[in-house]
Amino acid sequence: MKTTSLNILAWQKLKADKMSFSALLFIVLCVFVGVFAVPFSPDKSPMANQMHIELATLKPFTKITFLEIKKKNINEVSFFEGLFFGKPSEVKRTPISSFSKSKNGLNYFSHQSELEQTYIGKYKITNQTFYFGTDKYGRDMLSRMLYGIRISLSVGFIAVFISLLIGISLGLIAGYFRGKTDDIIMWLVNVIWSIPTLLMVIAITLALGKGFWQVFVAVGLTMWVEVARIVRGQVLSIRELEYVEAGKALAYKPFRIIFKHILPNVIGPVIVISAANFAAAILIEAGLSFLGIGAQPPMPSWGGMIKDHYAYIIMDKAYLAIIPGVAIMSLVLAFMLLGNGLRDAFDVKD
Repeated sequence: MKTTSLNILAWQKLKADKMSFSALLFIVLCVFVGVFAVPFSPDKSPMANQMHIELATLKPFTKITFLEIKKKNINEVSFFEGLFFGKPSEVKRTPISSFSKSKNGLNYFSHQSELEQTYIGKYKITNQTFYFGTDKYGRDMLSRMLYGIRISLSVGFIAVFISLLIGISLGLIAGYFRGKTDDIIMWLVNVIWSIPTLLMVIAITLALGKGFWQVFVAVGLTMWVEVARIVRGQVLSIRELEYVEAGKALAYKPFRIIFKHILPNVIGPVIVISAANFAAAILIEAGLSFLGIGAQPPMPSWGGMIKDHYAYIIMDKAYLAIIPGVAIMSLVLAFMLLGNGLRDAFDVKD
């Protein structure tokens, strides 16, 4: 028997849209890489913050030799903390340009140094290829880009969750009860709507203070108005349908009708607007970090990376700003394509 479930039909239509489905797979891949950023990163220290100033602004695919000496005092962390948040390096890594072994120990020249040094004791010589080069502090760009996925996706998830929680609740109440309740809620929506989004986010961020968690709240508190308007519009049409009238005739409580009978029928448009809001949240977070009031150093934010290196665009090291810029563009584009695909998939007219 052929299924007529609207959700299954929407999923089939989404899979048939190759562009949107590819965007979904890309987003899933980004989520996976973001969660397991530490195992994938060459720099497994917390926030990929291992600095080598002498290696600043290396070009992509530069290969460097390191002298590794085991540290005496190591801060122990749990397995799961090390897996998801990184752990301090157990060795001291010194970049070297050349070395030779002798009876006295290891003779080597530090990177960009003409003074020969000798080390006696246990050591290890390793090589590392910096596939995305290094930033102006000598940190591995690839590792910080992988960690940066977490920041963008985290802000998107939490901000969209906050916006949905507020927007759906107010939209349902305004659309169902109408009257003065609707007037008050819509007055609030129109006031918030009239304030430029970025300006309001900056104001909230400055009021709450600079930081990672403050960005979640600030972005979420400015994105709920569009959700509320869409939900209210849907509820105004749905509340006049027969099954809602039947619920009223059976003396069901208003909130039972709202959350059990009306809410499931407005999920489709909400999912579509959530994808667009996710893209907007990523852009707003990048903008805040670029302005210096978003994620604070040494937290690796793509917007912060552009801020640190935008001056290099006119030099031969433009990749330092272009790489995070392309990452932001790719993730935002993926969410916009997914949103378009979801809109078509939930369109029952087709």
